[in-house]
Amino acid sequence: MDFNVKKLASDAGVFFGRAVQFTEEKLGQAEKTELDTHLENLITRADNTKNWTEKIFRQTEVLLQPNPSARIEEFFYEKLDKKVPSRVTNGELLGQYMLEASRDFGPETPYGSTLSTVGEYQRRLGGAEREFLLTSSMNFLTPLRNFLEGDWKTITKEKRLLENRRLDLDICKARVKKSKQAEAKAALLSEEVDKAEHELRVAQTEFDRQAEVTRLLLEGISSTHLNHLRCLHEFAEAQAKYYAQCHQFMLELQKELNGTSATAAPSSSAASASAAPPRPDSVAIEDMILPATGTRKARVLYDYDAHDSSELSLLADEVITVYTVPGMDPDWLVGEKGNQKGKVPVTYLELLS
Repeated sequence: MDFNVKKLASDAGVFFGRAVQFTEEKLGQAEKTELDTHLENLITRADNTKNWTEKIFRQTEVLLQPNPSARIEEFFYEKLDKKVPSRVTNGELLGQYMLEASRDFGPETPYGSTLSTVGEYQRRLGGAEREFLLTSSMNFLTPLRNFLEGDWKTITKEKRLLENRRLDLDICKARVKKSKQAEAKAALLSEEVDKAEHELRVAQTEFDRQAEVTRLLLEGISSTHLNHLRCLHEFAEAQAKYYAQCHQFMLELQKELNGTSATAAPSSSAASASAAPPRPDSVAIEDMILPATGTRKARVLYDYDAHDSSELSLLADEVITVYTVPGMDPDWLVGEKGNQKGKVPVTYLELLS
């Protein structure tokens, strides 16, 4: 018990001495031992590495998991050394809802069939997202986290120890200086000066040893950069693979939807074609320069290919401006889109209010 009290008192004295030295340095009242330029540069480089790694790590977490509540949950699971429970992605959940809606509405109906098709591709997109999140977390986030929670903590500990050794060294330097000044005035015995010089030599040796240990650790930052470079390549490759999968899935979905439209539209388009209005040959294209009266917007229901220069080709779902001119067949209208103008059949249009 007596030993512990003495040690506590000694530690408190050392801490107080360092605090005094540090304060006097800040006030310009004490000399400070400067680190060599190479070591200072290594410390600056390491600090920059830590700061930018932390920012990149945090923002990557936000990119991969935008939900802050989910990130907090994952953080606690990691701290408790437990496996993070599998979470359904938004794409998978959307696909699941669409597939259930398709069964409810009837997969044989046009709407139910389309819901089933789109839902299946949403499910695939969600699966690709899940794979991307898992790969990115393992190959990119984990190495960054290991550096921040492992290597950097070790570096910080050794840097702090180096700072303490420097403060001890400067305290000893100041003590020797004061001892020699007192000796010159014959106020101090030579034994006290020898003791102060011995403590200075010991402090210098400990400082040099700690500086070497810290330097070796800081030089290892180059290896950290190489490791993070490899992880960055893997992250970019995972992104490229994920977006390529998404692009391919959407191309396939569009192809299926277009094929479905082509098979479903004939009944409507055939009916339209069978009831297609006669060509308004009595109205020349020159007549269309008459002022437009009663212009309205119309949505195109089906694709339409112009048969001559007086007609206007149409694409399904585009919105055009339509109006009529005197003497024109009522089954036809004049359509405009951009700088193009021509006759269009009414049966291919849905007039909008």
